[in-house]
Amino acid sequence: MHLLRPLLLAALLALPALASAQQAPPIEQAMSAEEFRAAGLDKLSPDELARLNTWLDRRVQETATAAVAAATEQAREEGRREVVEKNRGFFHFGSEEPIVAAIEGEFTGFGSRKRYRLDNGQVWEQTDAASLAGVRVNNPKVRIRPGLMGVWWMKIDGYNTQAKVQRIE
Repeated sequence: MHLLRPLLLAALLALPALASAQQAPPIEQAMSAEEFRAAGLDKLSPDELARLNTWLDRRVQETATAAVAAATEQAREEGRREVVEKNRGFFHFGSEEPIVAAIEGEFTGFGSRKRYRLDNGQVWEQTDAASLAGVRVNNPKVRIRPGLMGVWWMKIDGYNTQAKVQRIE
């Protein structure tokens, strides 16, 4: 997403200019002579043909404007979601859904002040004295769920013990 964002932003900045400059070619140029005759458009007077082309220009403009608005809103929404996900765990920011990830490397149990680096880039530190002795597992899946008053709880898949944690990175 980080490489896509500058490209998306450049495209969004260019779209309004494109939308305002976009004009449908006259229908007699957009269609082959055979298509034009087959559609019965050769029977239109020059005034009727001009009105049809004006209508087509307006439709192209409306469609382009709607596409710009939809793309802009989608980019805003994706940006909001990215900010929420990036900041989850700090000051109880984000949704109530648990964070599901894996601890990078070997997990040797819970312990006060231990730090746990997750595969999503987050780093959490244990803030209570919960312990889980005798455990040695590589890259275990974890669930970190929000509790009351901004507290977060980490639980390792397959074990019942949970530890109070706080996000530090």
